Amino acid sequence: MRYDPGRDFRWLLLRPWVAIPRLIQVLWALTGLVLVLVLRGGSADPLVQQSLARRILNTLTGLGPCFIKVGQALSTRPDLVRRDWLDELTRLQDDLPPFPHALALARIEQELGAPAQELFAEFPDAPIAAASLGQVYKARLEGQAWVAVKVQRPNLTFILRRDLVLIRFLGVVTAPLLPLNLGFGLGDIIDEFGRSLFEEIDYVQEADNAERFANLFADNDAVYVPRVERMLSSTRVLTTTWID
Repeated sequence: MRYDPGRDFRWLLLRPWVAIPRLIQVLWALTGLVLVLVLRGGSADPLVQQSLARRILNTLTGLGPCFIKVGQALSTRPDLVRRDWLDELTRLQDDLPPFPHALALARIEQELGAPAQELFAEFPDAPIAAASLGQVYKARLEGQAWVAVKVQRPNLTFILRRDLVLIRFLGVVTAPLLPLNLGFGLGDIIDEFGRSLFEEIDYVQEADNAERFANLFADNDAVYVPRVERMLSSTRVLTTTWID
């Protein structure tokens, strides 16, 4: 679970049956999106801009976690993205289609060593929210304590490795064509993006960071940090106190 652009490039290069279909899919989706934006992006009609924003959202969502993360980053950059597109892009934060509930249950059992029905006094049939890398359930422990259970999307490490190689390749190739020096150092920017993504999918590291953060603010009554339930957490499942 570590980002290494050189290693991952060689890994994908040896798997053309994986790389080529995915590259075609990505190019097809992004080319179609760019053409629509070029042809209609200058329209003054608010309905047209709303339609374009939805097209961007659907394209990024359809391409998967890496591209959703790119959209999330853009949703915080009003200097790069039209303000009337930002409202749609902010939906990429926590308003995405969930993955099948059965896969989440299987992930919990695989990671924690027992079915969710045995580990929790009450476990729902559907997540309360879904984001790019996982989805969250509101479950109950014995004693009426409610917890947030974050379950990672299936096959995520493979998907991130594959798509980061392609994003980096396309970024480096197109960098000289981008306006306003936006392509300057793009490879390094994508590498930093990749490193942060691989850190984000390590829930043990996230738990460590949460506990360190809690210790740093232990004397500050204005800050409350959810408690990590270590016995119900692993690399791909994270359970913390629920906060309304």
